[in-house]
Amino acid sequence: MRGNRGWIDTHCHLDAAEFNNQLPQIIQSAVSQDVRAILLPAVCAEGFTGVKKLATEFSDRVPGLVYTLGIHPLYVHQAKEDDLQFLAAQIQEALSDSRFVGIGEIGLDYFVEGLDQNRQEMFFHKQLDLAQEFNLPVVLHVRRSQDAVLKALRQRRVCGGIAHAFNGSFQQAEQFIKLGFKLGFGGAATYTRALQIRRLLTELPIESIVTETDSPDIPPAWLWDLQVKGDIKKNPRNEPAFLPKIALELAQMRGLTELDFSSAVWRNAMEAFPRWRGLLANGVAQ
Repeated sequence: MRGNRGWIDTHCHLDAAEFNNQLPQIIQSAVSQDVRAILLPAVCAEGFTGVKKLATEFSDRVPGLVYTLGIHPLYVHQAKEDDLQFLAAQIQEALSDSRFVGIGEIGLDYFVEGLDQNRQEMFFHKQLDLAQEFNLPVVLHVRRSQDAVLKALRQRRVCGGIAHAFNGSFQQAEQFIKLGFKLGFGGAATYTRALQIRRLLTELPIESIVTETDSPDIPPAWLWDLQVKGDIKKNPRNEPAFLPKIALELAQMRGLTELDFSSAVWRNAMEAFPRWRGLLANGVAQ
């Protein structure tokens, strides 16, 4: 896409088991579609080394490949409280790594049944405290928990970030924006039944929107259509290579050209994560 820096995927779990033994091909497919920046959020302490290694290993192919460190709310049941001390030490060490850009994926999930809400909140609040201590932005998981997350954010100074896969109300979206957050949109918006997500996408300020895949999750609508037709035999897997096609649909909903939309979401992501912007601006990745 001429005149554009490329596409940016602000949420992609390349370290997921679904991509085992296929990463070179997955990365090459993304590169062939002009995806030039990808954020890899860690989800558990055992995964910290993995996302850091991936960001380094494939940086020659994806110039803007970066990572964050954090403990996901769906993983707190297996986490040890010592993991929070380990996270703090890993953050301190990662500050010297230009590809480390923030803390995440952290947050609250009130959708999945059977989770210990108090334990989720303890891990979330302590990780927000680390974000404040280190002055780092965060990648937020906010499934059915927008108000609780907003309350926690108001209790401390956190320098923004991204509310990933946002699906709250318009009023909640405005509150996240006021607190300095961008809102992540991806494959979910490609479903015609996703009326609330589409409304948010089209009515919120363009300055608040970033693109994501959440690969291997949240596959776009057309992948399910292929499964129904029998063109693919198992549940579809999302990939960063699908980001440009997803983003083009989002741009059309906004009434924007491909170039204008890609430029806007790139700029928004760089604003949310200053270390990401610094990586590219300093010539580490061009």
